[in-house]
Amino acid sequence: MAIDPEHFVEQLAAAGVHYACGVPDSLLRGLGACLQRGHPGIRHRVACNEGAAVAAAIGDQLARGGVPLVYLQNSGLGAALNPLASLAAPEVCAVPLLLVIGWRGELGADGAALGDEPQHRVEGALTPALLELLSIRHEIVGPDTVDAAPMLQRLLAHAARTRQPVALLCRRGAFSVPPQPPHAPRDPCAPSMLREQAIEACVGALPRGALTVATTGMASRELYALREARGESHAGDFLVVGAMGYASHVALGIADAQPGRTVLCLDGDGAALMHLGAFAACARASRLLHVVLNNDSHESVGDQPTAAPGLRLAAIASAAGYARVATVRSAAALASTVAEFAGAPRAAFIEVLCCVGHRAELGRPDMPPRLNREQFSAALHADAAEARR
Repeated sequence: MAIDPEHFVEQLAAAGVHYACGVPDSLLRGLGACLQRGHPGIRHRVACNEGAAVAAAIGDQLARGGVPLVYLQNSGLGAALNPLASLAAPEVCAVPLLLVIGWRGELGADGAALGDEPQHRVEGALTPALLELLSIRHEIVGPDTVDAAPMLQRLLAHAARTRQPVALLCRRGAFSVPPQPPHAPRDPCAPSMLREQAIEACVGALPRGALTVATTGMASRELYALREARGESHAGDFLVVGAMGYASHVALGIADAQPGRTVLCLDGDGAALMHLGAFAACARASRLLHVVLNNDSHESVGDQPTAAPGLRLAAIASAAGYARVATVRSAAALASTVAEFAGAPRAAFIEVLCCVGHRAELGRPDMPPRLNREQFSAALHADAAEARR
């Protein structure tokens, strides 16, 4: 069962949807793969963040008319809220859009949240209410939906008539996932270091007492697994399990509060691109070591490319004002650079060129986020009290 994403893309094109922009989501993996492969009638662009996707779609609608498509995970609705309310709303600029939203933490028929991570359960419960608050008409599809054409036609007609956004809310399994095409032969010059190897190199080179903030997705999972394997405490690590793109700002706040302490931010390229302006703020912190694990991929949600594959983030970091900047391709080079930069009094930046891939048996942290927060905060306060003695 489920919706055939290739057929769905054909239906979009036939209905006059000629532009698609969004942020990859695991529940929309099949749809994203079809859009990425390309359709002659639909121009597709991966956005840095969900608000940017909405804004780009608004720009396309202003220039060409019609009803553009914006795809996103429901956790990104908060980022999309500003352009939806301040530009697209019928009371403002009245711009019709079709939102296709992956519904993590979806609610069952009885209104109860189905099983998912804590942050997704919170977001899932808010999603229908938020759409209603924004007066965005929406319909729900799931794994039992074979043909979304009737819903699609109703929503697009409503958007065109009322000149306002509409949404298709997608439960887990709503879209089938087409077989992946065979991988192209590996470029011998491409990075070969896995992200997990890079994280191990970073952690092993940090000075005693350093703190670590890890971005959402695989980086947090791999850091947690590393601590477990080494029998080490998790108290010095804060895992940003949700709120993609904000790990660097969390690390910045910690560095501002404890300027004498080395703070490592393990960031991802997709997350860093979401809020690139963070570079300008983080560059002015004390003892903040910003490490971006760059594999040009949104790997946690299906290996879709980021908004800027091949972009060298180290050059941007240098222009933003980081005191020291480096690009590394091996675990040995990363370890020596971390050891050198971690003692610097001003913020430093390391771009780690790594490849896509993770262990099949990689689990998720079994520590609830609230307990992680409590242990991390308690450790910081205890260390601060000890330093005052």
